[in-house]
Parts: sequence; structure tokens; C-alpha cells
Amino acid sequence: MGEPDQSWASHVSAVAALDEPTRRRLYDFVVRSAAPVSRDEAAEAVDVPRTTVAFHLDRLVAEGLLEVAHERRSGRSGPGAGRPAKLYRRSAEQIAVSLPDRRYELAAMLLADAVSEADTTGEPPRAVLDRRARDLGRDLGRDVGRTSRDAPDSRHAALRALESFGFEPRPVDTAIVLGNCPFHSLARQHTELVCGMNLCLLDGLLDGLAATDLTARLAPAPDRCCVRLDPADRATG
Repeated sequence: MGEPDQSWASHVSAVAALDEPTRRRLYDFVVRSAAPVSRDEAAEAVDVPRTTVAFHLDRLVAEGLLEVAHERRSGRSGPGAGRPAKLYRRSAEQIAVSLPDRRYELAAMLLADAVSEADTTGEPPRAVLDRRARDLGRDLGRDVGRTSRDAPDSRHAALRALESFGFEPRPVDTAIVLGNCPFHSLARQHTELVCGMNLCLLDGLLDGLAATDLTARLAPAPDRCCVRLDPADRATG
């Protein structure tokens, strides 16, 4: 699922920043360079005035696409060595936008960790996967719960959490239907495995949110997530 503090909107903003031609050329030059580049080097490479280059480079830093390093290019240090140069390099942050929202990296992490642990302990991989998914969901729920204390009740906190993780929750009567599956392609090819993992993940999420009035259950239907959330007192038949 990824951390909710890096919002989908900020990812869109970062990608949109590259739509400006000069900014895109500068980004391409920086990321293809073997070492961090200066404003002068960038200006010469794209044949644009240094002041314009500085503006675009700093915009790319603000969007999280580049980061700044300060180094002395002369190799000297101490008094008289001059001020360190402001240099630019690719940010370590990953920027990705998918419509609808997909979280395949999360699924890959859970599956790889489950196989690795099962290989070490001899526990069935499916049991490890479900346990790890539930534990991760619980941790994510607790993290979101700490930032959703102004939510009027646990149902609203759950809606916020599900929205931030790309599930596209929609209240339907007393239930919550999830309009999007973040693991869509995997779920189509390995339905039982991935939907079971997803169920455990959301069960843990509700536990972490202390949303005891809701329960996650499998309810496959076309064009939506295989899991839905029902009132905890409803039969799950």
C-alpha cells in the first residue's frame, strides 16, 4: 500500500511538473549524469539562461524529483577554499502514478517475505503470507489512526484510510464497498491467493484502526475489490 503521507495528489503534481519542456530536459540531463551537476553545467547543457535553469531545478527539488548536494569542486578545504557549490542529483524518492491506483510493490514485498520466511521456518507459505498481511494491515491502521483523531467515528476513519490506500471506498447502506482493487492484475491471475492476502490485510487494518463495528469479508463482484466491509453484527454467510 505504501505510506499514506505521500499522497496521490503530490505524485500527480510531481509528474505534471515534467510536462514543461525545459524542465523535462533539465531532469533528463541531471539523472543521466554520472555525478551531481551544477546550475552552470545544466544551463550549458540545455542552452537556457542560468536564472531560468535555477528556477526549474529548484522546482524539481520542491516536487521531490531531484535533491540538492553541496560539494567543493576544487578539492580544497578549509579557509580560502570557497563556498561549496549547490549541485543537483536524482532524488531517492520513487514517484509513480497509476490510474486506477495499483500497489503491486506492496504485494511483491509480502509475497517475497512470506516465501523467504517459509523457506527458513518450514511453515506453509500461505499461512505466513496471511499472518504477515494481517500484521502489516494492523500497523498501517495504527499509523492512520494516529492522524485521524478528528474523525467522528471509526467508520469515517476507515473510509479515510481506504481512500488514501487507493481502494475507492463507497458507502452502500450500512456496508462499505471497495470500488478498486490495488492488486487487480495479480488478483485476476491468482485469485484465491491474492484475495485471501487482501482480506487479511484489511482485517488487520480494521483492527489497527480499532474499527470494531466493521468486519472485512470476501464478496467477489465484477469491477470492484473482492473484499467489502460490513457491520460487525451482520452474518457473513
